[in-house]
Amino acid sequence: MSAPHTDVEQVEAANTAFYEALERGDFEEVSDLWLTPSDLGVDEEYHDPADSGVISCVHPGWPVLTGRGEVLRSYALIMANTDYIQFFLTDVHVSVTGDTALVTCTENILSGGPAPAEGGELGPLVGQLVVATNVFRRTPLGWKLWSHHASPVLADGDDTEDGEGGVNGVNPDDDPLA
Repeated sequence: MSAPHTDVEQVEAANTAFYEALERGDFEEVSDLWLTPSDLGVDEEYHDPADSGVISCVHPGWPVLTGRGEVLRSYALIMANTDYIQFFLTDVHVSVTGDTALVTCTENILSGGPAPAEGGELGPLVGQLVVATNVFRRTPLGWKLWSHHASPVLADGDDTEDGEGGVNGVNPDDDPLA
């Protein structure tokens, strides 16, 4: 078994590879980075892939997607409808326990949609702040994604109807123990 610091470095590299493949729109590489039943030693001919180590994904505002088919279709759809995307990851934290790794990070996303009909240039760029949790599993071929969950971050200054910031009047910056 490799040293813990090496595991952390390998998980960081797998996490980075995932975001870089998304930026390039490389569907094949994105697919290769997700866990497969064969990565778990399951013979897909005799076992339902959904029964073993099923992968899952939650994109901001989407329902939970489970299984390779649903998850990979979602990435194909996103890539087909996004002309430009760039991720600036901050607050990256990696935790490894045995053959499982957890990565939490903030995705600072810059994306652009299709060009307006009259012009050939990229549509307007839009920024978005998303927090993500990526779960990886060690396989004989390296660390593979098991689950990705991303949620939008409410912008500072957003107010609810009662005038209090945050969700249901709870501000995530408030210390509940203070």
